[in-house]
Amino acid sequence: MNRLIPSLIPSIAPFLGAALLASAVSVASAADAWPDLNQPGAIVLFRHATAPGIGDPANFKLNDCPTQRNLDDTGRAEARKLGEQFRSRKINVGAVLSSQWCRTRDTARLAFGNEAVKDEPAFNSFFGRSSGISDAQTAQARAILVRWRGPGTLVVVTHQVNITALTGVNPTSAEGVVVRPAADGSLQVMGSVTP
Repeated sequence: MNRLIPSLIPSIAPFLGAALLASAVSVASAADAWPDLNQPGAIVLFRHATAPGIGDPANFKLNDCPTQRNLDDTGRAEARKLGEQFRSRKINVGAVLSSQWCRTRDTARLAFGNEAVKDEPAFNSFFGRSSGISDAQTAQARAILVRWRGPGTLVVVTHQVNITALTGVNPTSAEGVVVRPAADGSLQVMGSVTP
């Protein structure tokens, strides 16, 4: 029996290494990153707060909120709590960019105020669209992020598909993924924050 264990180690070592790496990645992405938002040039990508459903209705129109999936009471409370977290932690917000969808605008406005929010189409949802469109839009979004130098934290309110394309992280509603641009133009995930 003792001779069997050493002979199995070389055959299972790659699987153990992969499991440990996956474990480390999930721990890193789950880290509470609120302190990172006080660092110069900080960036956080928030998925909009809770808006029940998936995608948008068939009659969706960009400038007509009743045709869209919108925040419910839980989502509005989450958005307000996000703003409270930033204020209580004294995080200096340098800019707030939002997708043009009503649920992202509402999340951003409830958290940071109407005047602070600026529409940025590079962060619009591309759910259900071709990979060519999503790739081009992700490249535009990444270019905006890697240029950010502050002052203050850049807050982006967008959609799950956009954040996953940029970071590989699949955030829950109202979760923020904190990133730092790397020298090669990629985005290093520092952790996440929730209301």
